[in-house]
Amino acid sequence: MSDDEYNELLDAAFSKMPQRSAEKSDFVIPEADVLIQGSKTVVRNAALIADKARRKLQEIARYLSGELGVPIDVEDQRFIINGRFTNAEIDHRIKRFFEVYVICKECHKPDSHLEAAGRGMSIFVCEACGARYGVKSY
Repeated sequence: MSDDEYNELLDAAFSKMPQRSAEKSDFVIPEADVLIQGSKTVVRNAALIADKARRKLQEIARYLSGELGVPIDVEDQRFIINGRFTNAEIDHRIKRFFEVYVICKECHKPDSHLEAAGRGMSIFVCEACGARYGVKSY
C-alpha cells in the first residue's frame, strides 16, 4: 500500500467519525438567585449550588463568609447573608469557589473532593484524572 492510498483511507475513516467540540462539558456553574430583604441578602438556590459543587452548604457558607467579610447563616437550604450584596458580587465569589475548590486544574472536570491536610491547607483530589494538589483551606 502506498502512502497516498493510506492517507486516502485515513481521511475517509476520519470523515466518518463524529465531530468533537473543543470543550465538551455539560457542567455549568449555577448563578445565584439573590433576593435583598432589608439589610440582608438571601441566596435562595444555595442547595442547588451546593449540590452542583458536591459540597456541604456550611462549607460554601464558610467560604462566602470569609470572602464577603460578614456572617452567613444557613436556614431552610438558603444562605442568609448579613449585608446587602448584588447578584454579580455573589456570583463572582461562587464562580471563584468552583474554580479553586471544585473544578480540577488538570482535566477541568468537577468530579473532586477535598481532604484535610492541616495547617490551613487541604488536598484537592480529582476523581476523574487522579490529580492531587494543595489548596488553601476556606
